[in-house]
Amino acid sequence: MNLVKWDPFRELEDVSKRLNRIFGQPPARTEAGNEMLALADWAPSVDISETEAVYLIKGEIPGVKKDDVKITIQDGMLTIQGERKQEKEEKGKKFHRVECSYGSFMRSFRVPDDADEGKVKAEFKDGMLNITLPKSAKAKPKAINVSVS
Repeated sequence: MNLVKWDPFRELEDVSKRLNRIFGQPPARTEAGNEMLALADWAPSVDISETEAVYLIKGEIPGVKKDDVKITIQDGMLTIQGERKQEKEEKGKKFHRVECSYGSFMRSFRVPDDADEGKVKAEFKDGMLNITLPKSAKAKPKAINVSVS
């Protein structure tokens, strides 16, 4: 069993995150300041992975049309923004529960220094947004043979 030092500020931060989730408000800033969330109606979940050649950002945005999504790169920040529109209530149709989030969203991520911003590709299919950020050729490690004399 490991002993963990109690940090009251971390607990306050956890409570704040839970309350924000309950009331649908994203946090203003996450740990280490690497990612900033603008005040939006909701924030889609993303996975960020890396291979030797590319960075891959996968975002879940079901129910959002391709035309309602905008991706920009400016000053070393990649920003995904858009809007999921709520279905209009029709006569004779009542909603008993609405758990899905609707409205505008925005997520921003710092682009790594070794990424080639000019070759970014985005694909949107079945509610998944896949952004591929290739690494620049100059940033790839190169093996050098050393001869012993």
